[in-house]
Amino acid sequence: MTDDALSDFEPGTFTADGVTHPLYRAGTGPAVIVIAEIPGITPKVASFARQVRDAGFSVAMPSLFGAPGHDPNDGLLGAVALTTRALGRVCISREFNLLASNRTSPVVAWLRALAEHEHERCGGPGVGAVGMCLTGGFALAMATDERLLAPVLSQPSLPLSPRGRRGIDISPEDLAIVKDRCAAGLQVMGLRFRSDRLVPDSRFAFLREQLGDAFVGVELDDEDANPDGLLPPHSVLTEHLIDEPGTRTRQALDDVLALFRAKLQTPTRA
Repeated sequence: MTDDALSDFEPGTFTADGVTHPLYRAGTGPAVIVIAEIPGITPKVASFARQVRDAGFSVAMPSLFGAPGHDPNDGLLGAVALTTRALGRVCISREFNLLASNRTSPVVAWLRALAEHEHERCGGPGVGAVGMCLTGGFALAMATDERLLAPVLSQPSLPLSPRGRRGIDISPEDLAIVKDRCAAGLQVMGLRFRSDRLVPDSRFAFLREQLGDAFVGVELDDEDANPDGLLPPHSVLTEHLIDEPGTRTRQALDDVLALFRAKLQTPTRA
């Protein structure tokens, strides 16, 4: 794969509370926020966003780190170097909490404002959101806003500290709001590979304990992952997706799109 010019996306920016990030939009219909994983908006992240767009949604894809459209798969060393640079940007940013348990990252306030803006712009019952890897838990924390009707946590990897393995990056206050919404009908989807050390069994067990039947966990085995991925199985919807009917990763992608259709393309709200 080569760099993606993102020419079928409309580039722009979004500002909230004095914070501005680049933003790429495409499509029509209810809004879905696609929050890229490390190292950023790669061609495979953009490909996933196009699949969401083609399913009948307006995609808003913020660029929080990395070089939008750049292909990281320049061999293993190149991929590691690019990921390290992007992670360094995140580590020094005050917008992200990488290690602290029971805390919502400050950037989530910006993402909630973006979701509110996209809902007003696109209409529909509400908004969907997909977080990936370091941003996976952001979709959960965004769900304190009743506009967020379809949160998807793809390989949610924070917090990175050993003490945070049985938990996720959301404050107790925000989690209480989300739990109330789940009791009222909100559905939360989580995706991971069972062997993924960044997303331990205990994290999904915690989500099931806290959210009950409202949490739908999709867990895959290593043999379900695209063998061409440079790193061990991790990125369900992008790097390790086998985009062929009948594969378990493609079924996981279809499950995500089905959630968006059920929650965003109907007049009822969760």
